[in-house]
Amino acid sequence: MKTQLSENDVQQMLRIASGATLGFTISKAMDWPNPIFFTLYPILLLGLVAVLNGHIIRQFLAATVFPAMIVLVVYGLFGTHPLLITPLIAATFAFLFWQMSKGTLFLFGAFSLVGLSLQLHFASYSNDGIDIYPLVISNIGAILLALGIAFALHLIFPDRAPRTPPPKVSKDQASIRHEVILCTTVATLSFAVFQTFDLVDSISAQAASILILFPLCWKGATMSGWQRAIGTLIGCNLALLAQLVLLNYSDTLFFASFSLWILVFFISRQHVLNGGGAGTGFGVLTTFGILYGQSLSPQQDIIYSALYRFSSVAVAIAVSLCAIFVVHSLLNQHQSTRHHTFS
Repeated sequence: MKTQLSENDVQQMLRIASGATLGFTISKAMDWPNPIFFTLYPILLLGLVAVLNGHIIRQFLAATVFPAMIVLVVYGLFGTHPLLITPLIAATFAFLFWQMSKGTLFLFGAFSLVGLSLQLHFASYSNDGIDIYPLVISNIGAILLALGIAFALHLIFPDRAPRTPPPKVSKDQASIRHEVILCTTVATLSFAVFQTFDLVDSISAQAASILILFPLCWKGATMSGWQRAIGTLIGCNLALLAQLVLLNYSDTLFFASFSLWILVFFISRQHVLNGGGAGTGFGVLTTFGILYGQSLSPQQDIIYSALYRFSSVAVAIAVSLCAIFVVHSLLNQHQSTRHHTFS
């Protein structure tokens, strides 16, 4: 972990804070549905990658089309048939985790998983008044807006010095098989649980069960799970503090947007000092994105949402880690699926 901020780090902090605030403000001012997408995606794009090039843009655009096609075609046709939709979604998860494990299209797999999981969660409540078509259109619009915001902010707050590309990690085929089977199994279990039970308000818990799989292995998931739980706790408490400071002014867009910018900029420091990965700081940032995007409105404050979010996320992480450990242990008993971190 670094102890000093570089000029590039400060520029990235400004991009993350401004991107999240712009997405939130535009979606609220235009009264667009599903503002959680518009607030969260700029955080993902500007927080997980510090540069913007053609390869990243192509992956992000592909992550716009792929989840939309799965939700509209696959879930639209077979969503009411659990015995058909579950293996189809499992195959989709396997494909995406395979892209992540290989590394070259990691961002495509990661962004697609987040978008697909959120849309599948909301689409499962179509009988409760949630229309699938505005949901998909909102997701596509949010990704395109996030790209536009990222372009603009990279021009306004450019890096001051060239960045060193991260080293490539080589894996054997057994490790790739291990990661794909492990993550697909746990993600499918999460999908089945959230499709079966009435958990419409637990979108953050469902997202957490997917995000802790991004390290793709047991050792990484334990650290990711702990960091996400701590990040969620910190994020919820800071959001509660902002709510108490704003009081009756939380329905005023200027004050809500300004408080979001301050919180995201403050926490972005921890995020970039940790190397910009999916650590504690990133957990706090995504907590802000979900709480502000989903829960902050003139008719609803974030106090109940923050308290419920932390408890549901803690349960989701604990259950997911238990499932990860069981599958990890089973896979490591066979040479063909033994992970390289196994000892």
